[in-house]
Amino acid sequence: AAALDGCEASLAVKAKAERIEAERIDVTLPGRSSTSGALHPVQQGLDEMTAIFSQMGFAVAEGPEIENEFHNFDALNIPPEHPARAMHDTFFVKEFAEGEQSEPMLLRTHTSPVQIRAMKRFLEEGHEPPLAVVAPGRVYRCDYDVTHSPMFHQVEVFKVDRDVSMAHLKGVLKHFLSTYFEKEVDIRLRPHYFPFTEPSAEVDIGCVFCAGKGCRICKGSGWIEVLGSGMIHPNVLRSVGIDAEAFSGFAFGLGVERLVMLKKGIPDLRLFFENDVRFLRRMGS
Repeated sequence: AAALDGCEASLAVKAKAERIEAERIDVTLPGRSSTSGALHPVQQGLDEMTAIFSQMGFAVAEGPEIENEFHNFDALNIPPEHPARAMHDTFFVKEFAEGEQSEPMLLRTHTSPVQIRAMKRFLEEGHEPPLAVVAPGRVYRCDYDVTHSPMFHQVEVFKVDRDVSMAHLKGVLKHFLSTYFEKEVDIRLRPHYFPFTEPSAEVDIGCVFCAGKGCRICKGSGWIEVLGSGMIHPNVLRSVGIDAEAFSGFAFGLGVERLVMLKKGIPDLRLFFENDVRFLRRMGS
């Protein structure tokens, strides 16, 4: 019995020594680094742009991604025959036969419907302008190539007050673009047409790659188109019940992916949505 007890004790000591050796940690070895996640580069850009406008005094507003035709088209002075309302350009959620009472629903083609909803809500709460809003969000269109995606992100910005002018619009644009690109940028406004603004203008910035000298990106012009803008059309103000004789406003919409591509030198918009971990790891830091 004594011999058996001695063997058991010896085996227990041996097992404990083996376990200690197996579990031994070499504190001289380098530590294992754990990778941490990061926001998607598009979300980073969206947050950064929204923050810049918030610091300028614009309130953040959001709206539904499934819209009706009134908010997406009619209230924005987009006529029934406008090509944007065609099936080849807009994702309709459901079509209704002639005579049905329900209004067709669609995936919003821009964040401008938030402008209508924000103004209507503002008036319904008993307020009157001034009103300044930034509306970030996802939008949908039937496009897919190196510079277009069926789903992308926009930021709609507008201000309504007495005596608002194109000078105010240009000042806001200049400050925003210079802040976002972290350097002083030149801008120019070119006459254009949008149903919901009058007058309307395309906004160009001095090429951020060649400093306006001319390169492949700007096609030798020294300028890059970045967004559309203008003074809010009086019909849009009237559609929500604002006196277009007493108040005026400016509005512009920018594509988030486009500005992120310019800032980070990304050549193809589709890279944002292909879930290539190498790309996301490099751009998300």
